[in-house]
Amino acid sequence: MDNGIQGKVVAITGASSGIGEATALLLAAQGAKVVVGARREDRLAGLERQIKSLGGDAAYAVTDVKQRGDLENLVALARARYGRLDVMVNNAGITQLSPIDELDVAGWEAMIDVNLKGVLYGIAAALPVFRQQGSGHIINIISTSGLKIVPLQGVYAATKNAVRTLSEALRQESNGRWRVTGISPGFVQSELVDHIKDNQIRTAISETRDTLAIPADAIARAIAYAIEQPAQVDVGDIVIRPTVQD
Repeated sequence: MDNGIQGKVVAITGASSGIGEATALLLAAQGAKVVVGARREDRLAGLERQIKSLGGDAAYAVTDVKQRGDLENLVALARARYGRLDVMVNNAGITQLSPIDELDVAGWEAMIDVNLKGVLYGIAAALPVFRQQGSGHIINIISTSGLKIVPLQGVYAATKNAVRTLSEALRQESNGRWRVTGISPGFVQSELVDHIKDNQIRTAISETRDTLAIPADAIARAIAYAIEQPAQVDVGDIVIRPTVQD
């Protein structure tokens, strides 16, 4: 029986850990052909081996979403290996939290480059294929940080809300040619906060994550839900967070 995922070709960025890795494993288990991208080749190679050992089908390409060509290569790999691309999951993201008046301009630029431009590059790589095929699905991983604005997260939330805006615009502009889904996770067990530069902020956020966070697989299941719907059904927005998160 067709489960809505079997045989679909899905590209996933930020797939070396967390939500991206969990999504690749879940979709491959449900019969998707997954093409995974991230910067850490050793992690990608290990993920590919794991999926294949479980009977799944996977390929990988080292992918830095700050480089438009890397996203084009990821999509090209999907087409070369499997002949098409059905879903593009723009998952890669980073966070650098600080008060705006600390003027961490380098941190701002990094978040803009990865969280916003990286998503745009993923969209730019996928849409020509979708136009040619007459179908496709863009899934953008956003954040609850853009839904509730709090101190220290101003620029991070701004990048995520920018993605929320462009996702809705793309959905309206598609006129049914492709589907667009935005998924906003709350606290999730992932490595996202491990790279925050400020030690005090990183420790505080990590403690909250370790207390409240839901597993990355919870987000993967939401992604699978959006993909498995019939072609005429477009799941626009999903917010998924711990029950105890404010």
